[in-house]
Amino acid sequence: MSNPGTSTWATSTATKKGIVWSGSLLGSHNPSNLGYQEPRYQKRYKLTEEQLLDKKLPSSLIIQFRNKDGEEVGENMDVPTTSNCEELCTLLHSLLDEEDQSTSNKKQPYAFYATLENGEEVEITSSITSLLTNYQSLLSTEKVLEIKYQPLALFRVRPVTRCTDTLQGHTEAILHVSFSPDGKQLASGGGDTTVRFWDIQTNTCKTIGKGHKNHVLCVSWSPDSRRFASGDKSGMLISWDIKHGKALPNILRNAHKKFITSICWEPLHLNSKCERIVSSSKDGTIRVWNVRTQSCEITLSGHLDSVECVVWSGEGLLYSASRDRTIKVWAANLPLNQGFGKLIRTLQGHAHRVNTLALSCEYVTRTGPFDPMTYTFYTNEEGAYQHACQKYKDFKGNSESERLISGSDDNTLIFWDPTVSKHPIKRLTGHQQLVNHIAFSPDARYFASASFDKKVKLWDGKTGQYLATFTGHVGAVYRVAWSSDSRYLCSASKDSTVKLWQLGEKNAVETLPGHADEVYALDWSPSGRGGVASGSKDRTIKIWKH
Repeated sequence: MSNPGTSTWATSTATKKGIVWSGSLLGSHNPSNLGYQEPRYQKRYKLTEEQLLDKKLPSSLIIQFRNKDGEEVGENMDVPTTSNCEELCTLLHSLLDEEDQSTSNKKQPYAFYATLENGEEVEITSSITSLLTNYQSLLSTEKVLEIKYQPLALFRVRPVTRCTDTLQGHTEAILHVSFSPDGKQLASGGGDTTVRFWDIQTNTCKTIGKGHKNHVLCVSWSPDSRRFASGDKSGMLISWDIKHGKALPNILRNAHKKFITSICWEPLHLNSKCERIVSSSKDGTIRVWNVRTQSCEITLSGHLDSVECVVWSGEGLLYSASRDRTIKVWAANLPLNQGFGKLIRTLQGHAHRVNTLALSCEYVTRTGPFDPMTYTFYTNEEGAYQHACQKYKDFKGNSESERLISGSDDNTLIFWDPTVSKHPIKRLTGHQQLVNHIAFSPDARYFASASFDKKVKLWDGKTGQYLATFTGHVGAVYRVAWSSDSRYLCSASKDSTVKLWQLGEKNAVETLPGHADEVYALDWSPSGRGGVASGSKDRTIKIWKH
């Protein structure tokens, strides 16, 4: 593990003129940043007419609502600049009800984004007044301010506050815990070479998967919840068919020459069979497997060092991150004999090895046909495939592009648009030590990063703008996980605790102690009903619920 870096706390010295600040304290907490306000933490207030005149802000502004696909909703209208998000939501509901009398939208919450002159979209977090204060270029009363809206989750996940169960059975450190996409099962793997499948209703072990000869380093559920895959330190890959409460293993003993670093299933909307998986290894290769035929379909080579992470995108592309400081984009949406596995582009920008990748569509591709709102299950393959296709189409819309975030040992993150360009959109700095893990919120509005610097940072999922730093852990943060309604975030740390964070709050909502050692593994049930599972070096799994 890396040595602790230089302290990031600001220092001050008293002078005759006052206080002199130094250091790298970010955001509104640093008095030197007089013009900066953290978007998620601005005070929610309305200015009086006198205050508007003092700030030279207009009393009203012409706006035009647009949906996610850029289509106009209603006519241009003049609204007070003191209008907040709730009032904009009420106004939008009235317009939508006028257009569609058969549908009631009164309960649907929305997020609003203003379009700047350069085409960038920024979220309106409190009121139009706060937006105009931060972006002076929008002050013209002769121009129309375009406001896009995005629906938010109708359901609400309850915050986890207590440990309801401790699952025992593993005899070594637990490195991974993962809920199935349908939210009915939990799988875990670690240093004792076994994979355990747990029933989350009774919190008992249903079956113990044996077959690995070394540490289980990575695990993954298929989007239809019928298969599970695990890779170990010896290069063995096992796919488990979950039938009748038992796990039937298909063992690929020589999948890789060195240990497997990452595995990922093909999204269901790309292939209704849901039988292909991609694995990466320290041997520098990426391999695509068919778990039904137990054969390797293709081996991709090109990286000069260990491949640390691989993800299968919703657009039919493979992204691989390596210690050689590059990310490679491979074609995976073509037939095997017509270009499958072709190298499309190489993304360069990091100065050290790339540890982790996150896609804006990762929640949609992970959960496949399952919907936490309706808790729908499909018994037939065609029904599941059709729903998964519709779900991804609704998520993407006509204008949503797939966004990729990479985290590295160079302490930075890079924001990419990998489907169209090899050049980075933005480099995100602020972490003082290497970045361990990144996760997009289910609605892709935000993403969070975990680092050895004991911090969790929150970023805007559309622009990459820095929003907040969550401080409270006293050890390295290993993983983060989002609730399915995108309102809560939890983090696992070396300090043996799990912390719960709420968007808009500076401090942790809950600190969840109970583990006796470092917490390596973390996952939040995608159904929202299973709570949070954490796995620790103390060889136990804890279930946290409301």
